[in-house]
Amino acid sequence: MAEEQEKDYTWYIAGVAIVAVIVLVVLLKKDETKHLQSGAVEQLQSETFQNLEKRKTSNVTGTEGN
Repeated sequence: MAEEQEKDYTWYIAGVAIVAVIVLVVLLKKDETKHLQSGAVEQLQSETFQNLEKRKTSNVTGTEGN
C-alpha cells in the first residue's frame, strides 16, 4: 500500500557543514586579532621608528666630517 519514503538528510548535512565553517572562521579571526588588542604591535612600531630615527641622525652626523 503506502510505501515508506527514505528521508534525505543531504540539506541538513550541508547546513551543519556551513554553520561549522562560519563558526570556525569567526573563532580563528578572533584568535588572529588577539595580538592587536594587547598593544604589543604599537610598542614594536614605536621602537622601530625610534631606531630608524637614530639611524638617520647617525648617518647625517657621520657624513658631515668628510
